[in-house]
Amino acid sequence: MKKLIAVLSILLSGCLQYHSPERNTWQSHLVGASFMEMTDTAKNAKLPIYMGHGGKIVTQSGELSANMQYGDKNNIDNAMLLNYMANMEYELYNKLRKPGISVQRVGTDVIVILVRDSIMKINEPDISKDGADTLKTISKIMNKYNATFMEIAGYTDSMQNQNAAHALSLDMAERVGVYFAQHKVSTYRMFIVGRGSARPIAAQDDIGRLTNRRIEIKLSPTR
Repeated sequence: MKKLIAVLSILLSGCLQYHSPERNTWQSHLVGASFMEMTDTAKNAKLPIYMGHGGKIVTQSGELSANMQYGDKNNIDNAMLLNYMANMEYELYNKLRKPGISVQRVGTDVIVILVRDSIMKINEPDISKDGADTLKTISKIMNKYNATFMEIAGYTDSMQNQNAAHALSLDMAERVGVYFAQHKVSTYRMFIVGRGSARPIAAQDDIGRLTNRRIEIKLSPTR
């Protein structure tokens, strides 16, 4: 009987729609997150805090390959870092082949762009069922490649009321951060920001607006 209940519980959990927790609990979920831009200065300041909560740097993340056993330490460290981020980029790209989602490489950083409608309900401020599946996939990869900081940035389309735009974009970013925290992603890795209608990536026409409403997750190696 206990086995049957356990099986039913697993099946039901896979069918249940995810709902973000009440907003008044978000602060408790996001303890350790930084609500600021992920600058080099901010990362350097956050690194000892993250390390103190079980974090690690890229050069502690795995063993050296045979061709990386000898040589200049800086060259070896750089090779490990590039290899680490390339592997993470490949896994993200391979697992996130869905409309409205893209994975990009910018220097040593990897950026995942999630158009709002690909992860959130239409005209409702909550994560959709497909969105929860996508964020769960990202959570698993981020927990595997945990020698990274992440900036979760929300964006809106062009809005006359910039205060409202900032509030909406921050809501999206915090909502995604809470989901990650609930799926064992360390909040001490997180930078969470709302950028309103800044930095559009498409025209402000009907189609472009849908693209500009988005979440960008920038993953940067710890070192």
